[in-house]
Amino acid sequence: MYLVKTPWWLRAIYKQLVWKIPTEEKIIYLSFDDGPHETATPFVLNTLAKYNAKASFFCIGKNILRYPAIYAQIQAEEHAVGNHTQHHANGWKVTDEKYVAEINEAATLIESNLFRPPYGRISKSQIRKIIQTPLRPKGYKIIMWSVLSGDFDLYLSPAACTANVINHAKAGSIVVFHDSAKAWERMHYALPRVLEHFTKLGYRFEALPK
Repeated sequence: MYLVKTPWWLRAIYKQLVWKIPTEEKIIYLSFDDGPHETATPFVLNTLAKYNAKASFFCIGKNILRYPAIYAQIQAEEHAVGNHTQHHANGWKVTDEKYVAEINEAATLIESNLFRPPYGRISKSQIRKIIQTPLRPKGYKIIMWSVLSGDFDLYLSPAACTANVINHAKAGSIVVFHDSAKAWERMHYALPRVLEHFTKLGYRFEALPK
């Protein structure tokens, strides 16, 4: 069970987290979780390039170690990178100390002040530890989302995944896709159609500001 569009009350409860980027311009912020992946990430990079689009990649440390050249390509093409823990840790299932250790381990590979909790699961005590300065000289920005594509949902059709984004994204939206094997069937169908749709409407795609 998941919500495609983040409700206002959830944003109100967790005001410290970044749910969207306030803007009056026609900008959408695409983001990709769980990479790098040997097939999905190169596809995403090639597709973004066709539309002169920038995005943000929340990477898992262990996957960077597996595919360092792909991670380097993400950075070389001037996309943003963010920390997604070393092993995709679920904040609801590990201690605060373990969660912080996961972030710190990934931070040895990912130089960024952007962090996204895997599964979106994080406790208030973990939020305090991550936003405050002990982890980094200036702390982290915890990035959530406005629109969840649902590409991870094995029961969702590729067309429905596309509709989730097209029907809900607007100026300032942070949209989540995944560059992973699990999401591949839906993501590789939806991404080019989302880019084409919003480009025709005059939108541009940018990386999240650091």
